[in-house]
Amino acid sequence: MIVSWNTTNACNMYCKHCYRDAGVKAADELNTAEGKALIDQIATAGFKIMIFSGGEPLMRDDIFVLVSHAREKGLRPVFGTNGVLITEKTALKLKESGAMAMGISLDSTNPEKHDQFRATPGAWQGATKGMMACREAGLPFQIHTTVMDWNMDEVEKLTDFAVDIGAIAHHIFFLVPTGRAVDIEEESLRAEQYEELLHRIMKKQTDTKIELKPTCAPQFMRIAAQMGIKTRFSKGCLAGLSYCIISPVGVVQPCAYLNISAGNVRETSFIEIWRDAEIFKKLRTEKYSGGCGVCDYKKICGGCRARAYYYHNDYMAEEPWCLYHGRKGY
Repeated sequence: MIVSWNTTNACNMYCKHCYRDAGVKAADELNTAEGKALIDQIATAGFKIMIFSGGEPLMRDDIFVLVSHAREKGLRPVFGTNGVLITEKTALKLKESGAMAMGISLDSTNPEKHDQFRATPGAWQGATKGMMACREAGLPFQIHTTVMDWNMDEVEKLTDFAVDIGAIAHHIFFLVPTGRAVDIEEESLRAEQYEELLHRIMKKQTDTKIELKPTCAPQFMRIAAQMGIKTRFSKGCLAGLSYCIISPVGVVQPCAYLNISAGNVRETSFIEIWRDAEIFKKLRTEKYSGGCGVCDYKKICGGCRARAYYYHNDYMAEEPWCLYHGRKGY
């Protein structure tokens, strides 16, 4: 099981697609003691992987203390970061603190395009320097790419770049319009592009030595099955099943893009929220409506619940980007 903690809303960038609308630190973020207590509960609840994210998690002064505590509790601490703050010294300190892997954002092989998307001059250079610092420190890292209509033709090229620079994986994120991403929804892929790109990614997986993982694109499981490609994943959408996310101020949600609160850890224990929250219980029934409810691939796909909520105002509704026409009754 995996949990993400947006440790802070503070960020050194102002990315166009940020689901948190990050930039300025929130007024009442969880402090060190609250963070440690949260980590204790996460470990007790049976989670194995803890993603430290943001904002930019490396902007928290106590981040190394929190990572060390997570490791001491038997969790596997990993990061989601823009990479710019990862110097050689920082990479070594992260490794010494117990960080197991870093996820670093890179959206283009063209520095100018990446910098423009991240609204930060020098972002590309900073990210790649961060990758090289991790490599030198022996700290595993992977590349995270948010795919839009303007960079979808670069995905295979970015995978090759990931291999060349020493990344262990390339995770490709598909936009769900939340936060600032609402303003660039027209740049996101359409259903036909989505289906085409997922086929390309799965084809590329057969031709590369690193792991490729589409995120917020659960149909990749159906496509992998159709293409006879085995993956280590059990289901495409894990929201509320074996994954959740916690905000800087303690709000728990099924995923970063499904903006419905399941509770706040300052009011109710994380363990109780994870076990008893109504939204989690409903997601775990897997009783989806429309095509998703009767689909042959329901058990391994599940559709993107956040995208269903954005387009239909119902997180159990049919996935709006799916083009699969083999669904029963269709």
